[in-house]
Amino acid sequence: MKKPSAKFEYKTFALGEKLTEEQKEYFKKYGVIHFKKFIEPETAELFISELAKIEKQWLEEGIEKVKGIPLKFGKDHEGNPMIQRMCFTNQFSPVLAELIKDPRLQLLIELLAPYEGRISEDEKDGLVFNHYINQPNSKFSQMGWHTDSPRDLFLGQKILPMLNVGIHLDNCPSSNGGLRVLPGTHTQGVLKLLFGKKQFIDHKPDPREAAFEIERGDLTIHDGRLWHRVEVSPNVGEKSRRRVMYVPIITGKYKPKTDQSKTPFYHRFAKVVTK
Repeated sequence: MKKPSAKFEYKTFALGEKLTEEQKEYFKKYGVIHFKKFIEPETAELFISELAKIEKQWLEEGIEKVKGIPLKFGKDHEGNPMIQRMCFTNQFSPVLAELIKDPRLQLLIELLAPYEGRISEDEKDGLVFNHYINQPNSKFSQMGWHTDSPRDLFLGQKILPMLNVGIHLDNCPSSNGGLRVLPGTHTQGVLKLLFGKKQFIDHKPDPREAAFEIERGDLTIHDGRLWHRVEVSPNVGEKSRRRVMYVPIITGKYKPKTDQSKTPFYHRFAKVVTK
């Protein structure tokens, strides 16, 4: 594994009752920040249990889309169907709905300053659950380099600032794959933002990339304009399992999704996201 660029000072923080100036300046410089122990391991287990209930219900009911957003299906080690990407999970569990109302998450809106932001409860894809596992039947083991900005263009709007907030439900040392970013690329121009790499297709490590030493319950936040990817685990089966929930903090006009929402055009390219 390549080491982070010498210019990137990898630090972790604790999220208290307010953001410190150091934390805000760190995020402004690098476009990413890592908070330790946002939730307790027992709480992470509770969330995993809630997600399993939702998954079971959706599989039994044969649900393939939620509010127009396709689910991503794979199979477990026994060949049974599993859902490896679920969206709007906060709307199907009171426990997860309460999570995204956590006052500490509201604090993160400050990282969008001077823009006003909001946590996406019923916009974009809501609270997303990604279930990465490296095995023969898996359809979700990695994700290529991308920024989160092209979606705005596909939706016919200008690129708007946003944050992606990740709540990690498993230990994920950098040796087990996981999140990789190019620190500081959130300040790049539009051309590099869109064409600096082949969006979702390019999986190659970059000498400038930084990895993270993540433990169950940690929180990561990255600017949507930052180049990032998810590295495949070198392990197979249970040792490769990585579960993470993401909720965006967004700006712009309020655009809620409903059961009548159409599937966004960019989902036609979903097959290139993973290998």
